[in-house]
Amino acid sequence: MSTTREPSNAHRRSAWRFGVPAVCLCAGLLLAATHTASQGGEIRRSDSPRLVDLVRDAQASVDRLSSDRDGLVTQIDTRHGGSPGADAALAAITSRADVLAADAGLNPMRGPGLVITLTDAQRDAEGRFPGDASPDDLVVHQQDVQAVLNALWTAGAEGIQMQDQRLIGTSAPRCVGNTLLLNGRTYGPPYVITAIGNVPAMRAALAAAPLVTLYKQYVVRFGLGYTEQPRDSVELVGYPAPVRMRFAKPAGPLGY
Repeated sequence: MSTTREPSNAHRRSAWRFGVPAVCLCAGLLLAATHTASQGGEIRRSDSPRLVDLVRDAQASVDRLSSDRDGLVTQIDTRHGGSPGADAALAAITSRADVLAADAGLNPMRGPGLVITLTDAQRDAEGRFPGDASPDDLVVHQQDVQAVLNALWTAGAEGIQMQDQRLIGTSAPRCVGNTLLLNGRTYGPPYVITAIGNVPAMRAALAAAPLVTLYKQYVVRFGLGYTEQPRDSVELVGYPAPVRMRFAKPAGPLGY
């Protein structure tokens, strides 16, 4: 019997010798995997409070900005509207501005008018200027343009345009070399001035203006260009808003 039992005991000892380490190894692997999964879960859980805080901060910022916006809207309504009295005042100011816009030259115009064109002297058929002419005698000057404009305003012109710009109270053509500067833009001849108003009165004013008369003498002597063309209807553009006074100051008690 001993010969049949000893091999069985040896076999059982051999199985335990290899089985126990295998079981320990598997248990270790399971513990490591559990620990890693647990740590991953902790990382995700730790991110959640941080994201919640970011959302709360963003919401608080939105609420604060919304409150600021509502406050600004209230201020605007209080100053420029939001009550019957304020609405009526704003409507009156707007209506008054519309009426003044026409007189200020901000609106386009159409009506009977006069077109005056001034240009530099041209060469003769042989390509020469008059022998006794100086360079200043052959070009249109600021004083020539201003003389025409002053005569038209004196005659009661309702609106004046020079080149493609409407003239208003602050417009002042200026000579810059052989060009003309008007409202920040430069122009070369011919200079075209279009005016709406009483055509006979404007032509009479031009004929009576001393500096315009002097210019016409240079037209005859040196070949400068000058034409007057009455028109049944001309169009003037409006001066582009806004209109800002850059140098004007309130008058003092004595007017200065």
